[in-house]
Amino acid sequence: MADLTHFDGAGHAHMVDVSEKAVTSREATAEGFVKMEAETLAIITEGRAKKGDVLAVARLAGIMGAKKTADLIPLCHPLPITKVALDLTPDTALPGIRITATVKTSGQTGVEMEALTAVSTAALTLYDMVKAVEKTMEIGGIRLLRKSGGKSGVFEAP
Repeated sequence: MADLTHFDGAGHAHMVDVSEKAVTSREATAEGFVKMEAETLAIITEGRAKKGDVLAVARLAGIMGAKKTADLIPLCHPLPITKVALDLTPDTALPGIRITATVKTSGQTGVEMEALTAVSTAALTLYDMVKAVEKTMEIGGIRLLRKSGGKSGVFEAP
């Protein structure tokens, strides 16, 4: 387990000490999707959902999710997030909604988990908002697209 930073030499989980790491500008972008029936997508895009503006609520939920990541993921550091941006794009070819979240901070550790949590929270909120019309929706494809900053530099998904 030597390469897994969230475990100590004895194999016990611990929060990584980042106190000696340099403060750098850090950014991460993640993506995912909610696949649904074409009629469910139409309900969302035409504003016919009984609970209101589905995309606006999901966007806010994603922002809130990014801000609460350290409360949800046990070994994540609480971070001073400087930006969270979510794009929720209807895709008739899927059919469904594609979600992209970008999170920024200046700090001693990255914001990959915050971007992934933003996408996940937005996707779950989309499901919640229209589950009355379709319970067979599929949430998937959640992954890190890009991250920058810190000692390891830039990562871009293939």
